[in-house]
Amino acid sequence: MRNSPSKILAVLLCFIGCFAVAQTSDLARIEYLRIPFSKGKQSLNRFRALLQAPIPIKEDYLVFGFEYRYLDLDFEKDVPFDPTIIGNTQRIEGTVGYVKKIKNTNWRIAAKTGVRFASNFERSLTNDDVIYLGAIYAINNVRNLDENEVVIGKPYRWIFGLIYTSTPGRNYPIPLINYYREINETWSYTAGVPKSLIRYSFNDKNHLQAFVTLDNFFANIQDNIRIPNNSKVGENISMTNVVLGLGYEHYFTDHLLYYCYAGYTLYNEYRIRDNNRDDVFVIENDNTFYIRSGLKFKI
Repeated sequence: MRNSPSKILAVLLCFIGCFAVAQTSDLARIEYLRIPFSKGKQSLNRFRALLQAPIPIKEDYLVFGFEYRYLDLDFEKDVPFDPTIIGNTQRIEGTVGYVKKIKNTNWRIAAKTGVRFASNFERSLTNDDVIYLGAIYAINNVRNLDENEVVIGKPYRWIFGLIYTSTPGRNYPIPLINYYREINETWSYTAGVPKSLIRYSFNDKNHLQAFVTLDNFFANIQDNIRIPNNSKVGENISMTNVVLGLGYEHYFTDHLLYYCYAGYTLYNEYRIRDNNRDDVFVIENDNTFYIRSGLKFKI
């Protein structure tokens, strides 16, 4: 049976973003993120590469994924520890999932598992560098097509899921709920986590969006950090921010596009913590600017 782009899109929307970017249908992505700190000349810079490979099995799909992130935390101020210890962290992730269509319905169910290595990698891999991933979820993608595969009506999509990682201090699954709706040919919106947005399309090539998004990272610190006059030991570094902003997308072809998202953080924290998620040292917690840009190849 021929697998149409609309079927592959439904699968990827369900599968790819359960751990980070739930509203994407990317097959490949190269991205750069910059967050300048509000005080001094410190900044956070992140480079990201993503690949996804869906393999059809009749009406079902086996999906392989790979992602690499390199994060540079630039210090130019005095801190009570050696800043080179956490100046660079990396994340390498591999996943595999299976997506099954429920016959005679618009529903698909899926499961995903994988492994992530997240660390400053000062020496060889340790057990604390390894995080295991798992998710189960369901998607209801209503996208009516005529005999020429032209969309008719107003498409919408629901995604429900449970996501679990073995990140220290987080021994519970996180729920995922996401809703997408096309209002007309010009306007659409998405409500959910990690990103909610309203999108305006000038034409087939140029799109503008207003968004609120959650961004984060976590990495193990192999040689733990000790802060003077603090009994707790710094065992990992994490970032959490909530961003309000505007985004622009330009399509070079039907599948290749450039994007740029810029905004301001409503919540912004970079912390060194122990494995109980207790704070050891707060690197930055002031709101600041946020810019993310790159190239995507998508369905």
